[in-house]
Amino acid sequence: MTRIEGSMSGAGRRFVIVASRFNEMITNALVEGANRALRMHGVNEVTEIWVPGSWEIPLAAKKAAESRPAAIIAVGCILQGATIHASQLSNQVAAAVCDIALKTGVPITWGVLTCATQQEAMERAGMKLGNKGEEAARAAIELASALERIAQ
Repeated sequence: MTRIEGSMSGAGRRFVIVASRFNEMITNALVEGANRALRMHGVNEVTEIWVPGSWEIPLAAKKAAESRPAAIIAVGCILQGATIHASQLSNQVAAAVCDIALKTGVPITWGVLTCATQQEAMERAGMKLGNKGEEAARAAIELASALERIAQ
């Protein structure tokens, strides 16, 4: 039996963070968490791409994937309002990001918060419930390593 697992060393790999500027207070914390995790695991080369909102994440991720980074970390914050707009937005963005990863072979991890309130988002951006940007970065490191091992 062969067992393939990724390591948590990001040394020698290049990562891209695609971040939504909308709900910037939350998103800044997610980006900080992602960068912190990448540094902690030996990553020296990170490119940040900032886009206006979560709707723009897939197009930026698709373009970033052309440069063949080890992985892309998508971060943003979609807050539920009085209409179904947030659900539609998050579903479409998630589907598009997944499609890009499958078509390009470049892993894209999900650090886009989809919360009911700003308080819930703050809790997931570094307060009570950890930092989902940091978690997405760690997942990106491990997945990039695992995919490299599969290709060998």
